[in-house]
Amino acid sequence: MDVDISGARVLFTLPIDLPILGELAVSETIVVSWLVLLILTGLCLWLTHDLKVEKISKRQAVAEMLVELANNFVVGNMGEKFRYFVPFVAALFATGVCSNLISLFGLRSPTADLDTELAWAVIVFILITRQKIKTSGLGGYLLDFTKPIPILAPFNVLSEIATPIGMSFRHFGNILSGVVINTLLYGALALASSKLLGLIPGVVGAVLSQIPILDVGIPAILSFYFDWLSGLLQPLIFSMLTVMFIANAAEE
Repeated sequence: MDVDISGARVLFTLPIDLPILGELAVSETIVVSWLVLLILTGLCLWLTHDLKVEKISKRQAVAEMLVELANNFVVGNMGEKFRYFVPFVAALFATGVCSNLISLFGLRSPTADLDTELAWAVIVFILITRQKIKTSGLGGYLLDFTKPIPILAPFNVLSEIATPIGMSFRHFGNILSGVVINTLLYGALALASSKLLGLIPGVVGAVLSQIPILDVGIPAILSFYFDWLSGLLQPLIFSMLTVMFIANAAEE
């Protein structure tokens, strides 16, 4: 097994001698994504274990509250006829939150990889297109590209394609910027610690200059925004755009 470390990503190359697949490359994003899915699966199994009708536990109360929030969010923004989207939107939001917050444990957020965001956006785009075709029919869907005048059809096609791209880059850009800024901040503070403490003469200065003292506490301020606030806000925005785009597609 070869390990190639480049930047913040670790690439594991597993030599599998298959005529079609060749070498199977497993990136850190894939590994952490599967970890996120395992965490969410375990959490769901724990929350829904031993459900009761009466004298429910605090765990069941939390599970029911989360289900009610998801129902209110989807039905409130899309209408009762779209209630079947509740599991999908809830899973999308939960995966986004867990993927973002897992960086607090020193792991690379899967959402800091554009491939992850594009995959989510493509799935949402397929659902939007399916709803448009269901509402207007295939002919009506294609005819919409010629409105208000046929010469604008190429621009309407580009606008349609821009939907998943815009959704993916919005989430990806916010998460990746947090990763980059935090990395630069830690590096700058470590360098500042080394220079400042290195001014102390003798062995004491030589020892203390190797300790990044300024890295303790100061990055927590930015971490509150990039890791916590943005980590919760961006999945909410992505989920909101999903329900709004699908609901609007049903009205065309």
